[in-house]
Amino acid sequence: MAELSLSNIRQNLSRFDASGLGIPALVLLIMSMLVLPLPPWLLDILFTFNILISLIVILVAIGITRPLEFSSFPAILLFTTMLRLALNVASTRVVLVEGHTGGDAAGKVIEAFGEFVIAGNYFVGMIIFAILIIINFIVITKGAGRVSEVSARFTLDAMPGKQMAIDADLNAGVIDQETAKKRREEISQEADLFGSMDGASKFVRGDAVAGLLILFINVIGGMIVGMAQHDLSIKEAGETYVILTIGDGLVAQIPALLLSLATAIVVTRVTTSESMTEQASTQLASPSALFVSAGILAILGLVPGMPTMVFVTLAAIAAGIAYTIRKKRMADPEVQKALREKSGEASDDPDAPKELDWDDLDTVDVIGLEIGYGLIPLVNAETGGQLMARVKGVRKKLSAELGYLIQPVRIRDSLTLDPDHYTIIINGVVRGKGEAKVGRELAISPGQVYGTLEGIPTKEPAFGLEAVWIDPSQRDYARTLGYTVVDAATAIATHLNKVLRESASELLSRDETQQLLDKLATKFPKLVEDVVPAKLPLGVVTRVLQNLLEEGVSIRDMRSIMEALSDACSKTQDPNELTGLVRPRIGRMIVQALLENEDTLPVMTLDPALEQMLHNILQQHRGDLANVVLEPGLAEGLFRALRNSTKNVEESGNNAVLVVSPVLRPWLSRAARHRVEGLTVLSYAEIPDDQSVKVIETVEIREKSE
Repeated sequence: MAELSLSNIRQNLSRFDASGLGIPALVLLIMSMLVLPLPPWLLDILFTFNILISLIVILVAIGITRPLEFSSFPAILLFTTMLRLALNVASTRVVLVEGHTGGDAAGKVIEAFGEFVIAGNYFVGMIIFAILIIINFIVITKGAGRVSEVSARFTLDAMPGKQMAIDADLNAGVIDQETAKKRREEISQEADLFGSMDGASKFVRGDAVAGLLILFINVIGGMIVGMAQHDLSIKEAGETYVILTIGDGLVAQIPALLLSLATAIVVTRVTTSESMTEQASTQLASPSALFVSAGILAILGLVPGMPTMVFVTLAAIAAGIAYTIRKKRMADPEVQKALREKSGEASDDPDAPKELDWDDLDTVDVIGLEIGYGLIPLVNAETGGQLMARVKGVRKKLSAELGYLIQPVRIRDSLTLDPDHYTIIINGVVRGKGEAKVGRELAISPGQVYGTLEGIPTKEPAFGLEAVWIDPSQRDYARTLGYTVVDAATAIATHLNKVLRESASELLSRDETQQLLDKLATKFPKLVEDVVPAKLPLGVVTRVLQNLLEEGVSIRDMRSIMEALSDACSKTQDPNELTGLVRPRIGRMIVQALLENEDTLPVMTLDPALEQMLHNILQQHRGDLANVVLEPGLAEGLFRALRNSTKNVEESGNNAVLVVSPVLRPWLSRAARHRVEGLTVLSYAEIPDDQSVKVIETVEIREKSE
């Protein structure tokens, strides 16, 4: 323990090198001034140093382009305020002890302010000092304090939205991780700065009050000391101590006024790429405003009794400045072009921008998640929001399962949505809607539960199950009743996962296909070169992959898919037929996903008579699957039987897999895709020869009465 303490001490001492001793030395100096008497010449140096520091601070405040560039200002304001108050204490000691000896008893600086600035008239000095106090305390300090308070509040309120914007840009690939980290740090530092400025403005306010109290205490104390201890008359004591006290107050209040003004400048600064001087000079240089002001000033100069020469001279100067600025602006090519466009003249500039360009049209996001403002806390990781992490997890999981990289999800807030609602957008079209409650958890009923819960009844957004939004304190109790409990971010991510999985074929474009081929070419260059573009165009390969994804088949095994395409492309170029020829080559992977750690694949089959009937219908259409039309009664009975059989198989704990002939499979899979949920249609050719199969259900068309 002792060794650890010594190590910490050594580390702390090592931080105070020669460049880091300034602040500790200043703290030591301030403490010394509060206790030890200082000679007048040292007071002169310190008062001058105080004025110098205040000038430096206000000039730096004027020159910054954004408040964060002067992040040390609150600490500097604290130390300068303490330095000034310590100087007041030290000078008060000297004035009260040595004031009877003359006007220079407290140093030349106080004497100069007491005699030159206020002309030796302490009554005038008191009025000037009172005016400075009013300006500092009531106008600048009060206004700066209010601005600091409001800025701190709005900065903290805006943090979730700013964090969400950064996360959205990072998720969309607009910025990298390092830039996002830097921007998050800037937002945090900005919030800390305005919070500190809110407190630092109280230092300035308290300093103004302290200066006023010190003045009255010194005046009363000086009069008492002068008359009681040094036998001075009231007039002599007033001329000596009051002038010294006012000089002392003025020499301290002028730096205080400068620092108050610097505080107001920092907190009222609008973040731009220009300094305050550049910004003000640009915005105030308005020729029309200067011309109108010059005219009004000239008219006022003609009023009898007014100093005509002064008014007319300043009016002429303002008009001259306005004319110079206007002439300079009219020579600007951009201004001339704008005037020509406004008057309807054609621009001679060949590089002139068009009225509307294709660059002005924004492309829709491939995947978007719009949320109401009430769900913003779910996105802000700084406050514990988990939605961004959940969305990244969904992308990673789906990319690994489907075999290609899912596009980034662009998350943005929308004022058109209700606060607790969200929408999932695919290629600019809303594909899913839902509601989430921040601060609550979703208890989902799997079908059979053993009690009820207090909360907000709802539907689970992904699968439409009965659910309740409950308080987190009910989580354990809900689980004991048989509910599945997830947080709001997980509920949204689950819904997003379902929509993305259903839209997997739409998310794969030629660009993704080319990237898959490029990746495959690094290991099997001859295979890719032999197929694309030698035998098949990129569009056909893309359509085959989309067909596989549309039927829920992963395209991870691109090598087998490309080999199958290489062999089959000599027979046909039709994407649908190519898909049917590719599936048997990846049949083992298709079946593997349906086994669920079992050795035997449980399947359903069609009644032989029903299967033969469907074969005859397809032969009549000569393989034209798009135009196959079943008699209404037959279609209704077929899909009702498929739904009933699928339900029976799923209730027994198995996947619903229907095995039919290769000729029948493409049409039946497409026809049943949106009519029978959860059904997978395979052909006999897609099941590996060494795969054991067990028929557990036969699909038959029965009468409704049965």
